Amino acid sequence: MRSIPDQLLELREYAKQQGIYIVEELTEAKTAKLPGRNVFNSMLSRVEAGEAEGIVAWHPDRLARNSVDEGEIIHLLDIGKLKDLKFPQHWFENTPQGKFSLNMAFCQSKYFVDSLSENTKRGIRQKVKRGEKPGLAPIGYRYVILNNRKIIIVDKKRAPVIRQAFEMFSTGKYRILDNCNFLAKNGIVGRSGKPWKIDRVSKQILSNPFYYGHFKYLGEIHEGVHQPIITKKLWDQVHEVWKKRSHSWKEEKLRPIKLLTGLFRCGECGMMITAEEKTKYYPGTNRHATYTYYRCTKKSKLSKYTQPFFRQEELDRQLSNEIATVSLRQDWADKMLVKLSLEEKGVAQTCHAFVGSKQSEIKAIN
Repeated sequence: MRSIPDQLLELREYAKQQGIYIVEELTEAKTAKLPGRNVFNSMLSRVEAGEAEGIVAWHPDRLARNSVDEGEIIHLLDIGKLKDLKFPQHWFENTPQGKFSLNMAFCQSKYFVDSLSENTKRGIRQKVKRGEKPGLAPIGYRYVILNNRKIIIVDKKRAPVIRQAFEMFSTGKYRILDNCNFLAKNGIVGRSGKPWKIDRVSKQILSNPFYYGHFKYLGEIHEGVHQPIITKKLWDQVHEVWKKRSHSWKEEKLRPIKLLTGLFRCGECGMMITAEEKTKYYPGTNRHATYTYYRCTKKSKLSKYTQPFFRQEELDRQLSNEIATVSLRQDWADKMLVKLSLEEKGVAQTCHAFVGSKQSEIKAIN
């Protein structure tokens, strides 16, 4: 593949030989596999506006490798906005035969890209089946060429540092930030020379199963053929410590939800209303009571808050007063009650049939 400067140099010479006046030279490093290239779209818009009558390119595959861009070029040729295309390595004339040849060149370019992509994916799948991780080698490993194949081996200089980082965290006495500083002290830093961020250490090291002999690909864990740096036991200890320290969002979902939250907004600032529980102990007795108070979340930075807390009983009273202003016609209510009764009977029959089928299955299993 010729470099972009080489292509431009030869295109200038070609344009000079053909007596073509160049309005502007445009280059774009973005691939032509997908539509949406800014420079390409701007060029076609300028051609359509009449700023130029033709395009000089190295090859048709420099213009389009997808059906959308291909169709736009052919359309401009059909309506006469684009008079001609010139390629040093490809013949084209603005005739039915020439457009057919151009179309075939575009199709061939698209087939080449699609075939290359499919072959690459097939190669990666075979690599994963062999237990070899695709992509970059994690910190503590490096690539070497063996028998014309790239394989991952342990980096003897960095692997002990990674192992020690796992051992430190497994004791429960160190934070992830301490691991970041430890790695930086031993020469494992970012490109800027600064220590790694906490999320990078947690995701690329402490959460990476590659270090105990497995790797993740497309959301699945595969057993690798590479040499592990740590044992599975040490990995489990690290994640046991992590589990004790962290509080996942799934656990948050199990917490009881306060009634009426998520339904109302503050009338002063428009933010949501939240609820808090307060327990009151009565001196001299063993009696205590829990009360729920509602308040604004106060997340707006543009408003000053003057609204006080108010008890759940007060919110219930206000809500009941609002509901009392709404009523249904009696004939509508009667029809809804009849429909509800029919739905209850239907659900009961369905449940009865389901229970009967399961009992039959249990009997057959026994």
